[in-house]
Amino acid sequence: MPDGAQPVLDVRGLKTVFRTRSGEVHAVNDVSFSLQRGEVLGVVGESGSGKSVTMMSLLRLLPMPPAMIRGGEALLNGRDMLKAGPKELRAIRGGKVGFVFQDPMTSLNPVFTVGMQIMEPLRKHLGLSHDKAAARAVELLDLVGIPDARRRLGDYPHQFSGGMRQRVMIAIALACDPDVLIADEPTTALDVTIQAQILELMKDLRQKLGMAIVWITHDLGVIAGIADRVMVMYGGQVVEEAPVRDLFARPQHPYTRALLQTIPKISGPREARLKVIEGQPPILNAPPSACPFRARCEYRFDRCDAENPALRPVGAGHAVACHWQAPAAPLAAAEVSHA
Repeated sequence: MPDGAQPVLDVRGLKTVFRTRSGEVHAVNDVSFSLQRGEVLGVVGESGSGKSVTMMSLLRLLPMPPAMIRGGEALLNGRDMLKAGPKELRAIRGGKVGFVFQDPMTSLNPVFTVGMQIMEPLRKHLGLSHDKAAARAVELLDLVGIPDARRRLGDYPHQFSGGMRQRVMIAIALACDPDVLIADEPTTALDVTIQAQILELMKDLRQKLGMAIVWITHDLGVIAGIADRVMVMYGGQVVEEAPVRDLFARPQHPYTRALLQTIPKISGPREARLKVIEGQPPILNAPPSACPFRARCEYRFDRCDAENPALRPVGAGHAVACHWQAPAAPLAAAEVSHA
């Protein structure tokens, strides 16, 4: 993108908490990122790191209460989604921003035909007649690679395989030509062959439509294959952000390095084929005043217990939130074999 181009999505200082009987859980802590038109941003981290909550907060899809957005901005083409009224928010959801949810088996309504579910946003957001919406629905099913699209408009979700249901979900998300598509682990429930097909489909759609994509996943292999830039989350905050090649070659945060080392190997000693990160992600009952990764970090020292590090630049487009200074050289050969 040209230098100085306005991002299609600019998130600044987002904070989200959940009120529980035992107190507040600070799920998202001061998260900031931007997304340019046509860019794919990969968001990676373990379960509980705040990936999905961050993106659902932007569209206010979380039940409130118990969730509450404590602060921040989410500027979509310069307008703050967090301050949008009900009517404007409805226009954004499924209109300007498409969302592909995690489980294709349960995301579709089983009592409505696939055609009706694709046509609904077309009629609500674009005001299309029934006939025009049906014609557009056929085009969308063709676009996502479902054969005999016109006939299949009248089928119900149970008549589609898991991979085909995910394609239908993508068709619904694309119905109104959104500026941003958020895909929340869209290939998690699918076998590896179907995962590869969905990834190729998304690459093709990105080239055809030029939309920006946020791809949420815990799978670094998927990130390597589709993303331009990667945001690593841990403990509800961004711990590293970098261009995808730079992140894999020169990870700066101990958590990112550990994630890369957990990718299974098919050769070498049995004990080295699959490494794990010992311990569990933190439950944050207060905004972190120390590094949230310190209990699991092999490079921990006194400052980590006293101060939560802020993001600092370590290269072109590369930032890390860590007190430890990673080596400037790329990962050693033994480490790269895991990545």
